[in-house]
Amino acid sequence: MYQSVALRGPAAAVRSPAVTSVPPVRFEDIGGQEAAKQELLEAIEFIVHRERIAQMGIRPLKGILLTGPPGTGKTLLAKAAAHHTDSVFLAAAGSEFVEMYAGVGAQRVRDLFRRARELARKERKRSAIIFIDEIEVLGARRGSHSTHMEYDQTLNQLLTEMDGIAVDEEVQVLVIGATNRPDMMDPALLRPGRFDRTVNVDLPDKEARLAILRLHTRQKPLAAGVDLEAIARQTFGFSGAHLESVANEAAILALREGLSEVHQRHLVEAVDKVMLGEKLDRRPTPAEKRRVAVHEAGHALVGEWVEPGSVATVTVTPRGRALG
Repeated sequence: MYQSVALRGPAAAVRSPAVTSVPPVRFEDIGGQEAAKQELLEAIEFIVHRERIAQMGIRPLKGILLTGPPGTGKTLLAKAAAHHTDSVFLAAAGSEFVEMYAGVGAQRVRDLFRRARELARKERKRSAIIFIDEIEVLGARRGSHSTHMEYDQTLNQLLTEMDGIAVDEEVQVLVIGATNRPDMMDPALLRPGRFDRTVNVDLPDKEARLAILRLHTRQKPLAAGVDLEAIARQTFGFSGAHLESVANEAAILALREGLSEVHQRHLVEAVDKVMLGEKLDRRPTPAEKRRVAVHEAGHALVGEWVEPGSVATVTVTPRGRALG
């Protein structure tokens, strides 16, 4: 993220993007998302085989947009792309370019691209990947904000920088943006020559959830008889981040009991905790239990009718802010 440094004038701060020379994240370290990984690998081939691409007269990609719900691994995919291409990696959030002072956001965009090229030369790398999370904040449709003049200047600067990427032949810059609201993006950003490719990073299916659970439990001592496939079935709609949290919470529950291994009950309890929150001490009356049971059964029936296989558990145990 950006770190503030003293600046002259009302703009308060110039910021430096979070930098990683080459992130230690490989595509093999990311569970699930096989289609997204394959599509991204194909898209970044122009960096790996730069000379061959040039000989064929192919225009290199300047931008790739990763779309999908939060927690599905978009940031990890961007880091893996940097590792695969041996590129320096700079990360920022779209909100970090938004300022009330005119010209500050545009200056930050210029600084980000300049820093990417400088760092690549310093590290003797031939390419740099700039990752912008929540890019819909920076790249929203022009005129859609009340302070639209500053937003528009910032977006225009991003368009200018992306148009000028091919000018620097020494360092190849690739912009990877991540968003869960692609509908908010300005059409000018999505036209050919800017964000040429869109890669969908969806919530994992059962097989992908199983792969993610295996990945996040491989360093944890699992008791004999632990059935990760059953947990994968119970976690319909969970993102990769949710599943990582399930594995971590299960290990914490085992530790609380003074055990050296994670058992199935810990994983089941962790799923409920991540999905519904902590158990409450409150004990409902029989009448309340009946009302909650009818209410939750209604949710379950409708949910299963709309999306078969989506209901794993129905409970009247109070958790978080819910009675069941």
